[in-house]
Parts: sequence; structure tokens; C-alpha cells
Amino acid sequence: MTHNTNAMTNDIAIEVDTGFLAEQSQPEQQRYAFRYTITIRNRGQQPAQLLSRHWVITDANDQVQEVQGLGVIGEQPNIDAGDSYTYSSGAILATPAGIMEGSYEFCLPDGRRFNAPIPAFALVPPGALH
Repeated sequence: MTHNTNAMTNDIAIEVDTGFLAEQSQPEQQRYAFRYTITIRNRGQQPAQLLSRHWVITDANDQVQEVQGLGVIGEQPNIDAGDSYTYSSGAILATPAGIMEGSYEFCLPDGRRFNAPIPAFALVPPGALH
């Protein structure tokens, strides 16, 4: 089971698809693994380079992890007008459910920078929501 979320800011559209990784989870050790696939679409008229990311991950016990860094999966992709960039990564929670949200910082060719918010999305195993 996957969940999808969409958002659009400054002609950058962000789509999120998530899933539970049962084979990498160890509930008895309070380890719940999730994957997320992000597709970033540049619907603007000029290229935009993804410079950095900022994630806020909150588990069901309201424990918050913040993740900040350059690029995504070791890359700082330049996304041409009309193109998209997709990558997958993962998160480990101490509870069977949680929420992620954040933002990407982009730079335009003229040097202007802007943040594109990543909408909050749920990390939940199948059957957890009724």
C-alpha cells in the first residue's frame, strides 16, 4: 500500500509516494522502516538547481528528528524547465507510524534562491489507518 501527496510552489511540483518496508523492520526492537519516492517537476520557464533539503520527521510519540544537508542522495540536480527528477530514500522510526515534511532549497540561473515546501505525508504500514 502506498500513499501519495502533492504540492506546488514557485513552479516546482513535488509528489511523494511512500511504502512500509516490512523486511527491513524489527518491531520487537522498535525499528520501523519506510521508503519514500519523491518526484520533483519543474513547471517553470527556467532551470532550477536543488541545493539542499530540510526534513522534519515526527513519530507517533512526538519524537522529532531533523535532517538537513546538501542535495539529495548525494546529488544537487539541475532540473530543466519542463523536466522532472525522481529519487528514493528511506526513514527509520521507533513507532509504527509517523509524519515527514520539510523543504528543498533551489537556485535559479540568476542566483535567486527559494524554498519549495514538501507537504506533510504519513509513514504508516498497511492496515494501520481505518
